[in-house]
Amino acid sequence: MSPNLVVMTRFGRTVRDPLWNTIRLDETAMRIVDTPAFQRLRYIRQLGFAHLVYPGATHTRFDHALGVYHLASTALRLLREDDRGPTEVWGDAGLIPYAALLHDIGHYPYSHALEELESDAMPAGHEEISARFFESAELRAALEPLGTGAAARIHGLIRGESDSPLRGLVSGSLDLDKQEYLRRDARFCGVPYGEVDVDRLLLGMTMLQDPETGRWEVGVHEKAVAALESLLFAKYQMFRNVYWHHAVRSATALYKRIVEESVRSGLLEGDELVGPTDEELLYEITRRAQNSDDEVAERLETRWIPALRQRRLPKRALELTAADLRGRRVEDWAVGDSPWKRAIADDLARDLSLEPGEVMIDFPAKQAMFQLDLLVQRRDGSVQRMGPGGVPGLLDLPRVAQELYHTSRALRVFTFERRRLEPEQLLDRITRPDRGGP
Repeated sequence: MSPNLVVMTRFGRTVRDPLWNTIRLDETAMRIVDTPAFQRLRYIRQLGFAHLVYPGATHTRFDHALGVYHLASTALRLLREDDRGPTEVWGDAGLIPYAALLHDIGHYPYSHALEELESDAMPAGHEEISARFFESAELRAALEPLGTGAAARIHGLIRGESDSPLRGLVSGSLDLDKQEYLRRDARFCGVPYGEVDVDRLLLGMTMLQDPETGRWEVGVHEKAVAALESLLFAKYQMFRNVYWHHAVRSATALYKRIVEESVRSGLLEGDELVGPTDEELLYEITRRAQNSDDEVAERLETRWIPALRQRRLPKRALELTAADLRGRRVEDWAVGDSPWKRAIADDLARDLSLEPGEVMIDFPAKQAMFQLDLLVQRRDGSVQRMGPGGVPGLLDLPRVAQELYHTSRALRVFTFERRRLEPEQLLDRITRPDRGGP
């Protein structure tokens, strides 16, 4: 399990992890980890193409999944020690660590990049894709000791469709995935931005009853709100400086274009994007392109894939910040990789004497990035929900979150060869005056 050291103990396997030190896997977790579906995660980079900017960012979904499993086991132990809520609260508690372990089982090659593509030919997001891996004989066998229906309940937890009071540990505003990846990503990128007070957040978690619905769920004590703030700002800094770094987005845009053109030209079927590792997918596209006399295939083989592998990335022809976009509203269809945006990009390519596909408009979005929806226990014992309106008397985190999201984004145009665009050449085509409202 390199780069992690594995030691066999009477508790199962003990994994030495550079972030959490010691991770203990029980027998069920060991069986899951040993399946081909899970071992594939060793070869899916956690941060896609961030290693082209931060060379240390070669950690994988495998490492991250072990870390989330570790945090889930720790959180459950602390919540049980807190001993709040009726017996039925703990009904699916035994499944939570395995849902945490498997939460990324369905990731595409290079992680999230392909989820941005908008095409009927592309499969769904990784939570939905995970269903295909749950159908594998090896994974079904690994989960069988958990009882009938356990695999379906685990999959429901991953997709955020479970009615378990503990579902928030796997999918929610405070899920353990976020706490783990921010710490791990910052560590391996070598940046100080992702420091999150995970210990304080774990200790601050408690089972709370919604005063309006009567339902129990995972919430936090008011005294842990400062740690929640650290999570929020860490996420903002990581998105602004790492995940949405201009060179990372340039590489991501080129990779998406390679895959999109491979599917559009018939070199690949959309379903073939489910299952390969990072290198397997690029190798297969290259192999098929070499055996095709199609014009697109030649461009893939001789220009685009070598450029990606050799870090000859598309250049910024234009970059507009939130301040630059003030008073303008980017059309919804220009956020994803829609046919309309692609048509405008190809028009710009002709204007700039470039080949079709060699201009890429990038405006990343992640609407739920700072979304907060959780119960907070105030110091006087009352319970309130921190939603869009925040919690009176506490920092207005939701409002702050929206502002951070707005300022973390940048509208960019990348060109395969160095060119320069004036803002009006783009804004007149993909924006409209922002008059407020929907």
